[in-house]
Amino acid sequence: MLNQSILRDGLTIIASCKQETGDIWQAHYGAAAIGSYFFVSTNNLRQEITELIASQARAMVQKILGVKSTQHRSDCNTHTAEADILEALDKTIDELHWVGHNVIYSAASLLAIHELKGWGSAGEIAGITDLILSFERTIPGRSWIGFTASEVKRMQITDEDGFPTISNPKELSLLVLEQLTEFPVIYRAESHHDLIGHMLTFSHALNILFDLGHVSFFERGLLPIMKLIKVLRYSRNVKPGDSIKLVSPVDHLPLQAAVRVNALPTEIQFWQKDYSEQDWDFGHVFKFSQSFYDHLRRVEQKKNSYSENFRYIITQ
Repeated sequence: MLNQSILRDGLTIIASCKQETGDIWQAHYGAAAIGSYFFVSTNNLRQEITELIASQARAMVQKILGVKSTQHRSDCNTHTAEADILEALDKTIDELHWVGHNVIYSAASLLAIHELKGWGSAGEIAGITDLILSFERTIPGRSWIGFTASEVKRMQITDEDGFPTISNPKELSLLVLEQLTEFPVIYRAESHHDLIGHMLTFSHALNILFDLGHVSFFERGLLPIMKLIKVLRYSRNVKPGDSIKLVSPVDHLPLQAAVRVNALPTEIQFWQKDYSEQDWDFGHVFKFSQSFYDHLRRVEQKKNSYSENFRYIITQ
């Protein structure tokens, strides 16, 4: 078990993100810090693995917060913080915004605050809500294979898409894990690899909301996650050398296949690598691990193909 201070640090990073950077992305590291705690606490890992994860998570937090990581307040109770965060999320839950980070940040914050039984000053909670509110009127994401952002925004989900009826987290986890197995090639481009990873984290965030009793938010978030999955389904048939539409400010053709990792995050060899030089894959080395294994624990049949394709996601 990691020390709960990593939860407080994660919340501090999320709460200070908007004010310190004027943007929405540094909060990635806060969600990742929170993810490291819950990845350890729910997966019965060996002590040696836990210690390596804790060391890397602390190094990541220290890089962002510095000395501020020792300063914590717990003035706001869980109920007040939860009500404020959900009120902010209510503005954007029905649409796809930045591949679900409005939901990811909200769910990570709520999960940590529940675990701590309250956290933060009124100003810090306001920092979280301001961050979530800033997703209003934002694009679905910046990098896509086969679609522009405006086309994704206008996309409709119909019966012809063949999605099953989803009524609980178990069904959603099964859906996204099955989708993961369907990719014959996972490309390293942000518009493919990273979107598959966020299919895992966005859907996991919806499951957290359900677990915490916010079923209506879970249900309202299903349409945007289905939209993301529909876009990804298009790219399953892309082959090397195909003429495709790549809409991305960071990716370029030809697409490069992602690298397969030999060790998974539940194995010590994975964490013996120092990820600091890769900036912990912007924190995703922790967050993707948490979300994938949370999905895995919810499904009855554990297919080898789930973990096999995840090996191409959890890498840099």
